[in-house]
Amino acid sequence: MSGFILGVGAVLFCCGLAAVVFRRELLAMLLGLELMITAVNVILVYHAFGDPEAQAAALLIIAIAEAEAVVGLALILRVTRLGRDPETSALQELRG
Repeated sequence: MSGFILGVGAVLFCCGLAAVVFRRELLAMLLGLELMITAVNVILVYHAFGDPEAQAAALLIIAIAEAEAVVGLALILRVTRLGRDPETSALQELRG
């Protein structure tokens, strides 16, 4: 069972990494980053099942990931409201 969970975590992490590296849309990159954080949490929670400190660390990672998602979505919305293309190649600087 341990190999299966590690495999699922590795597949999730690789899919997230591929989304960050190969996609140019900001939203796809943000989703890939969230997928990588989720993969790390899956592996951490599996190995720390029953350890309260590790479960607290996993909850802290989830909270930080959600805060990062809110900030990333706010930046993407700001870029699209300014009328710019939300792709990384079109952005040179973030100035309002």
